Amino acid sequence: MTVSTIQMPAHETTAQTGASLVVSTLERMGVDVVFGYPGGAIMPIYDAIAGSDVRHYLCRHEQGAAFAADAYARTSGKVGVCMATSGPGATNLVTGIANAMLDSVPMVCITGNVPQAVMGTDAFQEVDIMGVTMPLVKHSYLVRDAIDIPAIIEEAFHIARTGRPGPVLIDLPKDIQFQTTAEIRAFHLPNDNAIADSATIKAAADAIRSAKRPIIYIGGGAKISGAVETVREFAAMTGIPQVSTLNALGTIPTGQDNYLGMLGMHGTRAANDAVQASDLLIVVGARFDDRATGKLAEFAPNAGVIHFDVDASEIGKLRAVAVPVVGDLKPNLEALNRELAAGDTINVRDWSDQCRAQMAQCAVDYNAPGDGVFAPALLNQLSKMAGPSFIAACDVGQHQMWVAQHCEFSRPQAHITSGGLGAMGFGLPAGIGAKLADPDACVVTITGDGGVMMNIQELATVNRFKIPLKIVLLDNSRLGMVRQWQEFFFERNFSEIDLSDNPDFVKVAEAFGIEAFRVDHKDQVSDGLKRLLETDGPILAHVIINPEDNVWPLVPPGKNNSEMMEGSR
Repeated sequence: MTVSTIQMPAHETTAQTGASLVVSTLERMGVDVVFGYPGGAIMPIYDAIAGSDVRHYLCRHEQGAAFAADAYARTSGKVGVCMATSGPGATNLVTGIANAMLDSVPMVCITGNVPQAVMGTDAFQEVDIMGVTMPLVKHSYLVRDAIDIPAIIEEAFHIARTGRPGPVLIDLPKDIQFQTTAEIRAFHLPNDNAIADSATIKAAADAIRSAKRPIIYIGGGAKISGAVETVREFAAMTGIPQVSTLNALGTIPTGQDNYLGMLGMHGTRAANDAVQASDLLIVVGARFDDRATGKLAEFAPNAGVIHFDVDASEIGKLRAVAVPVVGDLKPNLEALNRELAAGDTINVRDWSDQCRAQMAQCAVDYNAPGDGVFAPALLNQLSKMAGPSFIAACDVGQHQMWVAQHCEFSRPQAHITSGGLGAMGFGLPAGIGAKLADPDACVVTITGDGGVMMNIQELATVNRFKIPLKIVLLDNSRLGMVRQWQEFFFERNFSEIDLSDNPDFVKVAEAFGIEAFRVDHKDQVSDGLKRLLETDGPILAHVIINPEDNVWPLVPPGKNNSEMMEGSR
């Protein structure tokens, strides 16, 4: 990093401790919310944060703090910040750090550590958290001098949010937090925006004009780069059908003309068939994840690829690319739009009509037989009743896929989920982070009886801060996704998926001070959702569903995306 040593301004000539420099730098960076849990090695920072302009939200487990910071970042577009002490506090952040890394979420994680004098001696609560997290972060720092704290924090924020975003770790030994200094080093932001050259943009435009069956394949990078409106303009101008990955849902609003839905393992038949039949994939901020591609060797076998990505290492990593467009997605796609607008009109009407007809044939029937609650119908109705302000903070499991398939999203910030890592326990703390980031939104945590138990302690956080979070808990008394795979791929050997000894979740919520009620028949759904959405404070709806209901469609392991299994429920 580029740094220079400066004297503090006259009004700040009193020497500051490293801990106070951490807090004052966070304030100067515009941070007003952090999530964390105190402990011995980070106590000086907690001493400094009291009375500052930074509002600290005490989560009841460090993993909850990391997940909340992650969702705060996804919803607000800011860098999420979480803090923990050394040893078990730091290691409890690791799953949340990995989650942010795999989904490219900008996050700065600040950990305390033992004093430098005892580092390497197996001191109490000493863990080499830099070593533990090295594969899981964009960058990490072990601070050796308080003079470097402002520059390190500023650079950490820059690294976390630029290029392909991700988490950055700052590890602060306790003696550095106590150290005083009257000097600081300032960080100077580099200018490192990468833009493709005009020849590359022209090559992409020529390939698009020549294609007969093109598909726009949208990934999470569209949201991350702030290119949502540019992607929508590109789709509208060209009339090319679009598909999206799990983390790109909402980039194209649900129900928009030529939008075919999610592709991949639990994608729509229309999306998967269109991709398989395409002759050109215009990949916008996606990375050819295995859950999206199915059997990679047979994925879109006749398609050339134009790949837009800020991360050059993703280009050609899994799929040969005809036109690589490396750099910041938004200006590169804007350049493509200008190039296309200046040339011949693109005519893919017959192809688009064919794709729309396929989409109409695959329309979902929500009139399930029986008196029980049909989760896809409930979730579809929930998103419609909640309206444009709806944000789903989703956990991991069958309900995660039902949300992706059946909820309506008008913007990508409306869908928050653990995509790459698939971390159960994400939903509840993610709902906290999302609601704090967007207080006017209708934020609903959608979780299952398996996932909710992994961070159920965060109901205490909801209650303490009176966060008006809505919670839909879908309870099938099973580890549903594991059970489904055991049913079809392990000869119905249902091993360790029985959760029939779950607690009474209504009573559990009430014990935490959260209003709660139960829904177990479909004729209760409308009134239950109305109560959920109209209650001012936090509220939990415990929804009983059929343990034998499955997620359809499903691409079996080792198969290509055209070989989808389909079922009635």
